[in-house]
Amino acid sequence: MGFSILKTRVAQETLGRLLAGYLRLVQRTNRIVFEPADIYDHVRPDLPLIFAMWHGQHLMIPFARPDWMPACSLVSRHGDGGFNAVALRELGIGAIRGSGALGKKIREKGGAAAFLAMVRRLATGDTMVLTADVPKRARIVGPGIIALARASGRPIRAVAVVTSRRIDFNSWDRASIGLPFGRCAIVVGEPILVARDADEATQEAARLAVQASLDDVHARGYAIVGSRDPGAGLREKQLAAGAAA
Repeated sequence: MGFSILKTRVAQETLGRLLAGYLRLVQRTNRIVFEPADIYDHVRPDLPLIFAMWHGQHLMIPFARPDWMPACSLVSRHGDGGFNAVALRELGIGAIRGSGALGKKIREKGGAAAFLAMVRRLATGDTMVLTADVPKRARIVGPGIIALARASGRPIRAVAVVTSRRIDFNSWDRASIGLPFGRCAIVVGEPILVARDADEATQEAARLAVQASLDDVHARGYAIVGSRDPGAGLREKQLAAGAAA
């Protein structure tokens, strides 16, 4: 009964607005460091672009968007996607409902329709923000973000937004949410392009490059705030478990 109430439109609106208000508080009360310091001078020529993030880090990513940058995010149709979409709206970011998946689950999760919507939004000038890894496969870049870059012709940049004071959850993706009155690092990686005619080997190289860039920006971000990445080692654990199965 309680869970059903949380799924109602009124509850989603209320939770989303509360989350947006909380994130504004965290942003205002944290001392933010950008790396590089003049990142938006570098980013402007790439716009619109595709910002890649890890699952579990999505709550803090709105901090990386300046007010002048139109942006849209891919948000799951299920679970906490409803109030996350409301929070993004309140923070000036659009939402496309759907999520990445593997195999037959792509249609179930709305991945195909969401993919076409993202291509259209990029064509009209909106930067897209999405997780590079698919659910339950933390820190392993999936093929979706590479396909989006290839279809749209837009570059991918890895982004990390991390805080010194935060709550780390014991979830499959080691999700985090920042706390007020700490330090925050926003780190953005170099652009990664995927040609429209890229073959499978080239796409795989791009996938690994995005993965390495995401690892790098998170390592740099957590070093700046003097903390440890709660998701460090997740990929290796999953790959080891898969090999042993």
